[in-house]
Amino acid sequence: MKILHTADIHLKEYEDNRWKTLQKLIEVGKKEKIEIFVISGDLFDKEIDSETLRPKIREIFSNNGFKIVLIPGNHDSESYKSGMYFGDDAVTLTDLNKPFEYKDLMIWGLPFEPIEGEKLLNRLHSLANNLTTDKRNILLYHGELLDKSFSRRDFGDEGERRYMPVKLSYFKDLNIDYVLAGHFHSKFDVWKLENGGYFVYPGSPISITKREIGQRKVNIFEVGKPPKEYSLDTPHFEEVVIDFDPFVEKVPVEIVKKHLEKVHPTASIILRIKGYINSEKIKISEPELVRQIREITKGKSVEEHFEFEDIHTILEDDLFKSFMKKLEQKDYNEEKKKQLRDLAIKAMMGAGL
Repeated sequence: MKILHTADIHLKEYEDNRWKTLQKLIEVGKKEKIEIFVISGDLFDKEIDSETLRPKIREIFSNNGFKIVLIPGNHDSESYKSGMYFGDDAVTLTDLNKPFEYKDLMIWGLPFEPIEGEKLLNRLHSLANNLTTDKRNILLYHGELLDKSFSRRDFGDEGERRYMPVKLSYFKDLNIDYVLAGHFHSKFDVWKLENGGYFVYPGSPISITKREIGQRKVNIFEVGKPPKEYSLDTPHFEEVVIDFDPFVEKVPVEIVKKHLEKVHPTASIILRIKGYINSEKIKISEPELVRQIREITKGKSVEEHFEFEDIHTILEDDLFKSFMKKLEQKDYNEEKKKQLRDLAIKAMMGAGL
């Protein structure tokens, strides 16, 4: 049996990129012949979005050939009130004691609540007597894993609050095969549980903030086997960092073009250009180079940081030329030479040359 697991789509508007990402996930589910599509919280960005979009959700959550199992996250914790209909395929888990049974699976949902510590631990351990031994148990969860040193930025724009935090040890004595989690946006990540099971964050399937860098993924796996990342062609941010070197025989604009060729077509670029240029050699001033770069990144970049500097006066200085001549006589590798060269350039820039 195959399961697709995602979270944190944060739907806001019909037919925007987040909506299209959900549609793409439905198509991926059909292509991969899954039987269950799990969304571990924050399908909606706000409760009002769920009310606005629910009629359309009903359409795409019906007649797909697989079940769609949902739990509330911190953004949409009030969106799944008793009796609400989200489509023929949709199953909402709002009570930890009322699992969804499917073939040889028991799927339990731990809906988001503003609880932590002993209260949360007791809530989890109340499952102990209910977990079956003749079926595989899957727990859906939306919150923070404390074992790893995540940055607060990894969870989107959540501020400094803690969100139903757990530790891997909380699951130690529970017969749980998979904890399919949500809330962690940045990337796909997996941890082994002491009982042999898995704790999985799939990351957001579309970049919600500029901090979610890189091609997005979901978790598609065969029950009984390890979680497996599946790459998506959905909108995301990619950081492109370029370090100009005035001693390399390449035109700066061509260097930028080469970097852009490697960027995924659905990516929006956060561009950062560092290093140095020799305007006398390349016959392009700093303003003109910036203009040319902006021309080729037009429509692709969402953020630009031009940190490079023109150092042609330093490169023509007799003292620097003497330093370079001595450096070339040393038996250093290229990385060491570059480090020493950069130190000399910074020293001379500090001296006002």
